[in-house]
Amino acid sequence: MNRDPLRPVTAEEIRRYREDGIVVLRGLFDPAWVEHLRPLVDQDMAAPGPLHLELEKKRDAEGGGRFFFDTFLWPRIPGFAEFVRSSPAAAIVGALMGSSKVNVFFDQLLIKEPGTAERTPWHHDLPYWPIEGEQVCTLWLALDRVTADSGAVEYLRGSHRWGERYSPPAFAGDDRYKTEYGPVPDFESRRDELDILQFELEPGDCTVHHALLVHAAPGNARADRRRRAYVTRWAGDGVVYAPRPNIMPILEDPGIPAGAPLDSELWPVVWRAG
Repeated sequence: MNRDPLRPVTAEEIRRYREDGIVVLRGLFDPAWVEHLRPLVDQDMAAPGPLHLELEKKRDAEGGGRFFFDTFLWPRIPGFAEFVRSSPAAAIVGALMGSSKVNVFFDQLLIKEPGTAERTPWHHDLPYWPIEGEQVCTLWLALDRVTADSGAVEYLRGSHRWGERYSPPAFAGDDRYKTEYGPVPDFESRRDELDILQFELEPGDCTVHHALLVHAAPGNARADRRRRAYVTRWAGDGVVYAPRPNIMPILEDPGIPAGAPLDSELWPVVWRAG
């Protein structure tokens, strides 16, 4: 399995990430990484961690699909730690952000099984998290073929540059998150006037998006295909710890003061330029 990207990240890909807030990247991961991760997904789904959620509201009552969510996998499952520390992911996001270092923030599974009706609501990521800074992004690695009808994510091009912060909607549908920001606008009713990007992906393709880019995703209407995504969250230069109440829980106290760089056992530096 490759440690370095199979090809360089191009200047055009860097430009797309910085201008659009989202770039699709193909041909950077050895297919062996996909085969490495798939059984780990099933391992975690069978015995999930303390922060996992089941998000398909029709699952129990009506025998619907399954929208499975879990976070902070790498600290407890060695195979995910191998990806975080030894895959090309950190080098890829470091090149896109132009950072001198990359910390892993957390990793995540976002699994939509066949027949899952539950949408991922419109949101952007940073207001959920106890960090602040410009260089924060997500690498979304496809472990299955992903199409519009199986839950391909939709992105509002350039929305990371709007200068807006929206209060984070809870995927579980309740009001567990409380911030000083206003609600996410009703983007779904304005689809015709918005510049929406959506990418079909093959296993091993990935997208990288900025933490303030607004995005959402449909359910998985397919009866024959899972939508398994292994998602890693990364931080670069200038990102600091900014704890706040009533946002997404993290695995443990990082043991650093508010305003400090993330460098810690929970959020280690896993890549440095050069």
